[in-house]
Amino acid sequence: MSEELPEEIKDLSPEEQAKLKKLMEKDNKSFRTPTGFWHWIVALLGGGMVFFYFYSAGIKAVATEYHRGIYVFATYVLVFLLYPAGTGRTRVVLSLLLGTMVSAFLAVQLFYPDAATFHSHLMDFGSAWSDQGITAAFGVAGGLWGVLIGALLCAALLIPIDNWMAKRWSQLPVLSDILFAAASTLVVFYWIQQFELLNYRAGAENELDALVSIAGTIISIEVARRVLGWSMTLIGIGFLCYGYFGPHFPEMIAHRGFGFERLCTSLFLTTNGVFGVMASVLATYVILFIFFGAFLHKSGAGRFFIDLPLALAGRSTGGPAKVAVIASALFGSVSGSAIANTVSTGAFTIPLMKRAGFQPHVAGAIEPAASIGGMFLPPVMGAGGFLMAELTNTSYTYIMMISVFPALLYFFSVFCMIHFEAKKLKIKGLVDENFPHWKTVLRNDWYFSLPLVIITILMIMGRSPGFAAFWATITCVVISWFRPETRMGLREIWEAIQTGARNTLVIGATLGVIGIIVGTISLTGIGLKFSDIIISLAGGNLLAALGLVALASLVLGMGVPVTAAYLIVAVLAVPPLGDLGVPILCAHMIVYWFSQDSNITPPVCVAAYAGAAIAGSDPWKTGWTSFKYAKLLYVVPVLMAFTPSILFQAKTANITIPELEGDIPFASVMKVNIKDGDHYNKGDVVAVLLVDDQPVEVRANREGDVTHVAKGNGSMVSAGDVIIRGEQMATPHMIISSFVSATLGTIAFSALTMFYWVRKTTIPEWILLAAGTILLYTPGLVTDLSGLVIVGCVWFLQHRKNKRDELTLATA
Repeated sequence: MSEELPEEIKDLSPEEQAKLKKLMEKDNKSFRTPTGFWHWIVALLGGGMVFFYFYSAGIKAVATEYHRGIYVFATYVLVFLLYPAGTGRTRVVLSLLLGTMVSAFLAVQLFYPDAATFHSHLMDFGSAWSDQGITAAFGVAGGLWGVLIGALLCAALLIPIDNWMAKRWSQLPVLSDILFAAASTLVVFYWIQQFELLNYRAGAENELDALVSIAGTIISIEVARRVLGWSMTLIGIGFLCYGYFGPHFPEMIAHRGFGFERLCTSLFLTTNGVFGVMASVLATYVILFIFFGAFLHKSGAGRFFIDLPLALAGRSTGGPAKVAVIASALFGSVSGSAIANTVSTGAFTIPLMKRAGFQPHVAGAIEPAASIGGMFLPPVMGAGGFLMAELTNTSYTYIMMISVFPALLYFFSVFCMIHFEAKKLKIKGLVDENFPHWKTVLRNDWYFSLPLVIITILMIMGRSPGFAAFWATITCVVISWFRPETRMGLREIWEAIQTGARNTLVIGATLGVIGIIVGTISLTGIGLKFSDIIISLAGGNLLAALGLVALASLVLGMGVPVTAAYLIVAVLAVPPLGDLGVPILCAHMIVYWFSQDSNITPPVCVAAYAGAAIAGSDPWKTGWTSFKYAKLLYVVPVLMAFTPSILFQAKTANITIPELEGDIPFASVMKVNIKDGDHYNKGDVVAVLLVDDQPVEVRANREGDVTHVAKGNGSMVSAGDVIIRGEQMATPHMIISSFVSATLGTIAFSALTMFYWVRKTTIPEWILLAAGTILLYTPGLVTDLSGLVIVGCVWFLQHRKNKRDELTLATA
């Protein structure tokens, strides 16, 4: 994370640089650059975090409370020291909140015998307010008057002191920032110190637990606001309101409601909230790969990631755009951010594309369209891949394995679309540029690929991702010594450590609000209700449900980071997709792919706007053009849903109760003929029902293996109920067939959407290509051959037209 733009961007005008910086700040807000004492505090805290997590990943694991707690502590404190609070009314409100916390803390320490007495007075005040009104409440306030006056005095002092400090030392934290950092330290270390005891008294927390959890929840929301802005913050506050005002919501999503104290203790003190799955995944995997990315960049490997694609594809048709695709795949697999990927590679590739003949808005669109593919490509798929492994209880190595083909398919689609666009516009490769052959690049710079190779090999061997990141980071230092100009000494290593620590803050700032959101979903049970809502709105239609999930991801992605969008939508949307027959891993992968859509789909598409800023093109036009090149982002999830074998997953083969004759509402299961683990063929009688005193056979409508007998003998069932849960295993033949179909379908789809095959397509040719594309995307020998025949006919017709045109020109 840095406020400095890449060197290649320095050629832009000051206005364009300012516009690009503003766009990048939507993903990554500006931070202070402290000097003197505070510089060293920030540096030591960031360096300590890096060393601590490298130690826990590569040398010796630490206890859960330290593993999660130290990360939350370091993140919260660094955010308060580096990110300003804002101006105007926001500072006033924060001063009042902080003044209240300081006043309450001093009151407990100096004037009350213990926290329980103070808490009791607060509860009496709240009860009087709710039962008799505000007048009666202040009548029983007693010692709380002193706390209120103290809060107002603290706020009155903080506001002028903060303003004076901000004017005098603009790059240093002000007093309220320091106090917030101190409060963060207290609440997090309370959680660490009380971790085991909190587990024992879960559900029966004491008064001090309640006070600490309320302060911790407020601090978590403020951390997100400072780094991510109001969108993410308001979503978190909205979920808190949903948890509190549960009975007042529409019946479909209403619940019994929880007191604010109950909400806060559940969300801050347990491992279902702030210190839950997000904190665990970030501390265990994600930040280590962010550290690795900082070291890889410092080692000089970035130039290799440009030079190799340039040598491979630079001279081909539309060469610079194809270079952008390959470079984005290499950069994106370790960057973890589509916007950072767009800026890093686009600084080089977008000017090249414009020089080759691509229009500015097309050049600015191709780079972000390719850049989001890096989020799907192993070995590092961004934070979402690690979250998926945690949520599905699946090894990250397996997630990597099943992700390779869909990711390559996405890059292949962008590659094909570029090729057809370049053919249509007659754009050649770079013929006058002087760059080496790809064999020369590999021979001279092959060692820059070693860190990625080591990550992959170690994880295939079964080592943890954190352990792999640890050794890959050490490898970055080693390979930097192969050349004098890239050699990393102590100063460069320290700079990489500081960059890595700061780069973790943007994703780290989400963990508090994400914990609040996920914890509220778990506490209120809205996840189960949301499942029913999606199935109801979709009418039981899987394609309609996918459309709803895509829309939810797009809308949510407009306001929150893509990783947060994935986690929220996954918690809510994976269960209904599972109910509609989608395997769980496929459902998670679908949500993960859809979560990236806000980067390139208008109206937000910040990555596309960043590309437009570099290209000097119209942002809106660039956004829609980027969407045109990234359309496979919406196609692959459909393939995953209907063809799970593309992810090596079994296809659901459940057997349901057929319609009962005579409008009988229910029937009784007389006999089930198969058991768990049995194989059944299409047409087999798997059960016998008793319907209106008549036996009725239930037959399998497809082949499969029994995973669970859902309704045993004597059970009452209705039409549509699942009686046998089964699956059709993904055989090697099915997997290969789905790969071949997807590849052929993508070629046809690219030609279809670019309106070019051998030449520009006419409307009848386009309709034929559409039919051929659908057939090719459907796995099976008959459908593939039929699709190939149709697409081949279009090719033959267009090829013949080209020949005829050539003859006409020759005779003219």
